[in-house]
Amino acid sequence: MTKETMEYDVVIVGGGPAGLSAACRIKQSASAAGQDISVCLVEKGSEIGAHILSGAVIEDRALKELFPDWKARGAPLNVAVKHDDIYFLTTQKRSIKAPHWAIPRTMHNQGNYIISLGSLCRWLAEQAEELGVEIYPGFTAAEYILEDGVIKGIITGDMGVSHNGQPKDEYVPGMELRAKYTVFSEGCRGHLGKRLMAEFKLDEGKDPQHFSLGIKELWDIDPAKHQEGLVLHGTGWPLMGSSTAGGFFLYHTENNQAVVGLFTDLSYSNPHLSPFNEFQRLKHHPVLKQYLQGGKRVSYGARAAAKGGINCLPKMTFPGGLLIGCDAGTLNFAKIKGVHTGMKSGMIAAEEIVNALSSGRVHDEITEFTTTFEASWAYQELQRSRNFAPAMHKFGVFGGAAFNFIDQNILPVPFTLHDTTPDHTELKPAAKSPQIDYPKPDGKLSFSRLDSVFISNVNHAEDQPCHLKLKDASIPLSVNLPKWDEPAQRYCPAGVYEIVEDENGKRFQINSQNCVHCKTCDIKDPSQNITWVTPEGAGGPNYPNM
Repeated sequence: MTKETMEYDVVIVGGGPAGLSAACRIKQSASAAGQDISVCLVEKGSEIGAHILSGAVIEDRALKELFPDWKARGAPLNVAVKHDDIYFLTTQKRSIKAPHWAIPRTMHNQGNYIISLGSLCRWLAEQAEELGVEIYPGFTAAEYILEDGVIKGIITGDMGVSHNGQPKDEYVPGMELRAKYTVFSEGCRGHLGKRLMAEFKLDEGKDPQHFSLGIKELWDIDPAKHQEGLVLHGTGWPLMGSSTAGGFFLYHTENNQAVVGLFTDLSYSNPHLSPFNEFQRLKHHPVLKQYLQGGKRVSYGARAAAKGGINCLPKMTFPGGLLIGCDAGTLNFAKIKGVHTGMKSGMIAAEEIVNALSSGRVHDEITEFTTTFEASWAYQELQRSRNFAPAMHKFGVFGGAAFNFIDQNILPVPFTLHDTTPDHTELKPAAKSPQIDYPKPDGKLSFSRLDSVFISNVNHAEDQPCHLKLKDASIPLSVNLPKWDEPAQRYCPAGVYEIVEDENGKRFQINSQNCVHCKTCDIKDPSQNITWVTPEGAGGPNYPNM
């Protein structure tokens, strides 16, 4: 069946902060130049913000450049950071609060705001539509259009296909959205971004990207315990006991709510480790428990984050398109922030696209982006923080903290550290790794994975092809189970993967309905046997204001 075709000047994949900033800036720059540039943005979530999950504390630098009057426009930056503490959890009961003078400068949050990134993206979408951007939520970018070595748009996913690949009565074929330039801003480990890196060798000569899994919950807490504007970060227990890097956050937002979460580096080596269960027991530590006890959990979600920094940043241009934001890996791990740098990458891409179209160029490689980006404050910020993540991996929590304190606060080191071991290769055999005995959830501070998935409002249309593809269906039982006790059972924060045993023996079960689109399986599977692709449009979580 021939697919319907629509043509635009620019197609943007992904309704996160980078993609929406690019859309807004294209329209702003085109208007200033007296041009009419058509822009289409597609978002796989049921609405803008449905799949957005981040801490989040934001620097407003990029937002001020995009909309200098953001306050008058009603941008949802309502809670300024008032107090900022960092803790080292020494045991499950004890902690040490770091003095402010000992904290790397990059981790200070004075002048920043605690936000819901989903709410900010919804606001950015309103601004984009007012500027004339066409936004289509609920549509996946299933494929890119590659002709003669040039990206010429995308193909949206078919709707109404059964699990065996046959059209159902409600079948609607995907569309070709053709563009002079296509911008990919799918977020961390975008499935097309991953393929584009291989197609155009964008990450050749770079350190392999490194990732963390971020798990987050939104809580209504006791008003007597609420301190609007309080920011807590920390590291140590319980991950320290597993020789695993990572850290927690707890932010007091508005309306007597708080957000709490844990980032677990996906370079961990013990296949018995469960990031989800580490997070659940973390909440029982007195530093967090003092605020959460007596409260009610409202929402849950999870998302991988690219934390490798500039050493892992791929080439971001190729014929006909650009890769921006977390799709490329622009998060500044030293600041635990990626919104402002992602937005800036999108704004620079937008300006260079408008310049190219103004001069009559179409479908070529906008190499000027690289020069402009490398001259920007965003790139300089990433360059300044280039050693942060490698130092934590090489020297551990204490050694890495000491190195980064010197590098960020006293004297910048004149060399660059590298971390060249991919995360998925770090797992040790299960037989040589200590078992981890996780306590049962109490239903008050800690919960089961299935109870957690329920409040993520996740949903996928029934009877559709599984979007978690196995290259070899035999590997989970023949390789991963005997060697690593099939770690997918534990690294997935949504209970998607199970080893089920019945009268017919053992089988590997994929509960794709549970998937919250965190992409951890695509990253951490030690056999690199799982590929995450987009499910039917509008499927996945529906986060309220995460």
